[in-house]
This record gives sequence, C-alpha cells and structure tokens, in this order.
Amino acid sequence: MNETTHDIIIIGGGPAGLTAGIYSAREMFDTLLLEKTICGGLAADTDLIENYPGFPEGINGRELMVRFKEQAQGFGTQVVEFKEIKKVEPLEGKIKIETDKETYCALAVIIASGSIPKKLGIPGEERLRGKGVSYCATCDGPLYKDKDVLVVGGGDAAAEEALFLTKFAQKVTLIHRRDELRAARIFQERLQKNKKINLLLSHIPLSINGRDYVDSITMKDLKTNEEKKIEVCGVFMYIGFLPNTKFLEGIVELDNLGYIKTNEKMQTSVPRIYAVGDVRSKNVRQIDVACGEATIAVVSLRDYLIERRRKL
Repeated sequence: MNETTHDIIIIGGGPAGLTAGIYSAREMFDTLLLEKTICGGLAADTDLIENYPGFPEGINGRELMVRFKEQAQGFGTQVVEFKEIKKVEPLEGKIKIETDKETYCALAVIIASGSIPKKLGIPGEERLRGKGVSYCATCDGPLYKDKDVLVVGGGDAAAEEALFLTKFAQKVTLIHRRDELRAARIFQERLQKNKKINLLLSHIPLSINGRDYVDSITMKDLKTNEEKKIEVCGVFMYIGFLPNTKFLEGIVELDNLGYIKTNEKMQTSVPRIYAVGDVRSKNVRQIDVACGEATIAVVSLRDYLIERRRKL
C-alpha cells in the first residue's frame, strides 16, 4: 500500500488531465496523474487537429499530446500509466483511490477520465471487432489501402476520420441516420468535394457481415425502407461517446447519461473532488474547452491547498 498522501491526484491523461498536471505542478503541489492506458486520450487518435490555438497548419493529435505530457512532467507531475481506477473513496481529510494493485491517497482529486466510443449493438459488431470493425481510423486506416470502407456517423469526428481514410482507401462511404450531417460546415464542404467519398444520408446499418473478417454491411434506407448490402472491408464507428464513470457510481452526482455534474468551479457534489474534460456534464467537448476546465479546477483548489499547507 502506498501511504503517501499527495496534494492532488488526477485521474486520466488526456488533454484535461495533462493540463491539470501542468497547472498543479507549476503551483508546486505534489501531483500524481494516473492513466488507464497511455496518455493522450481520444485526442491522440486524431490525425490532424486544426482548431487548437497556436498551430495554424494543424498538428497531429499524438504529437500534441506528447507535448502536453512532457510539459506536465517538466513541471514535476508524476505520471503513472496503465493504472485502472477501481474505487474512489472520500475519507475525512483525504480521498483514497484504489487501483487493481495499489492504493493512493490525496487531499484533492481531479477526475479527467474522459469517454469511450459508443457501440451500435448490431449483429457482427462485437464478433468482428479488430477484424474489420474499428473505432479509430487513425489507428487502423493504413490497413485499408486501396480497399472500400464505411464510416458510421454524422458529426465532426465521423467527417474528419472519413476524410483521413481517403488517404488510404479506394472508396469511403459515410452513412448517417438523419437527412443532413451535424458536422461543421467546413467538414461538409470537404466531404462533398472529395471524389473518394460517397454520402448516404437517411440510412442506418442493420448488420456487419463476414465469416472471419468484414466483407459487407447491410443497411436500411429510412425513406424507402429498402434494405441493401454493400461490400466493404472495414467499418469505422463514430456515433458518440460514453463517459468513463463506472468507478464513480454512488460517489458523485451524475446526470442521466452518466456524465459528472459540477458547478462553474468544476466542483462535484463531493468536497475536494473535481471533474474536467469530456467526462463532465456539458454541451461542448473540445480540447481547448477541456484545458480551460482543468485550469479552473486547479485554480479553484489552490486556496484550499495553500491554507492546508499553512496549518501543517
């Protein structure tokens, strides 16, 4: 058991968590960041980030997150990867965090555990995951050189990843259940101009087919009720996300979708537990928004931690 009580423990190593690490360590607080896999979060799976300030030509998501991590560590944040949180337990004067092997304690905790891609739940999706079904075009796109693939979704992520896939695939079909996309206008214009992309609006996938690997997808036209099958080697899902909050159920107040409720200072319903980034209940989920929330959380905690130091 780790008996050290840190000033701040950050759960999650995406943009929000790493920014919290930068601000916390820069204030000379004893800061520990615990990440379930490797740092970067969903941002690291994005090929080109064009809307983060300071990079007029855009920047690769993995490269940006490496810079975030290096900056946090440079100020003194201790980063520990491959630590999955099992339980968060508020105690008198501190908060205990249990992983599968160790226990950590902190005066305050910042939850930045992010979200994971939603699944469609249709036949073939789970069975063929990793065998043509993917949730990360940046990770798996190069596997589909000169092949036909399909992207499910209508938001920015779906549009951006469909465009990315055209670097490799022969043809990219994008299907969306509504009669218009939700993606930003700039993405819609790029989709329409790209000759490799075929847009199928008002369609839903019914099943993903294939014995050992994906070979086709069956879909339905919502306007005509006609079902049809198209041959593809890969299916990429971008239909939304679910918050990583299982370990917090019954601890902090969540909204009806499982996201963490906070006030404007990023405080949750439990004293000294804060939430920032995509795991927080809100309408806008962007990297710069996550960074701003992380800044607010640390600044909000600063006075409490400084006063605690004085008493000790």
